[in-house]
Amino acid sequence: MEDFVKIKPVQSDLVRCPWCLKDELYMKYHDEEWGVPVHDDVKHFEFLILETFQAGLSWYTILKKRENFRKAFKDFIPEKVAGFGEKEYRTLMANEGIIRNKLKIEAAIANAKVFMTVQREFGSFDTYIWGFTHNRPIRNNRNQLSEIPAKTELSDRISADMKKRGFKFAGSTIIYSHLQAIGIVNDHLTGCFRF
Repeated sequence: MEDFVKIKPVQSDLVRCPWCLKDELYMKYHDEEWGVPVHDDVKHFEFLILETFQAGLSWYTILKKRENFRKAFKDFIPEKVAGFGEKEYRTLMANEGIIRNKLKIEAAIANAKVFMTVQREFGSFDTYIWGFTHNRPIRNNRNQLSEIPAKTELSDRISADMKKRGFKFAGSTIIYSHLQAIGIVNDHLTGCFRF
């Protein structure tokens, strides 16, 4: 497979990273969100929840269920999720619109509490996570998908710190995906129009 595939959306002829060419939903996510710097704590929490559930699955699977997750997790408001008890847990376990994994659901609820602790300590989760790169995005110059690593020294360091703080499902590979999603790392290929 070529590293770049030209597709013709309705209004333009753009070259995109090949991983997003499955359908319009994936291309829209690629074009409008992936690699765009995030500085909103609710959006940070949304991506943390989605990355938790993505572990072992494809991002496309999660993206298709994103609106179901949004409803199930109260618009990704950390305070609301932190307050989930047994009733909400059972509701989530019965919700066929999301990934019904006991450990991931428990982790999402626990992570909401840790997320709020980080907010109190740093003023915002945004200040915490961007502090690892001194508020500067990392723009990589990768020509092929095969050049994109699953994790890096940065994701190792952030993962270790997050685990120490009590975050679950915060391994280095998950954190690297998170850094790509929130724009701390720009891994759009050099030939992509979003590079």
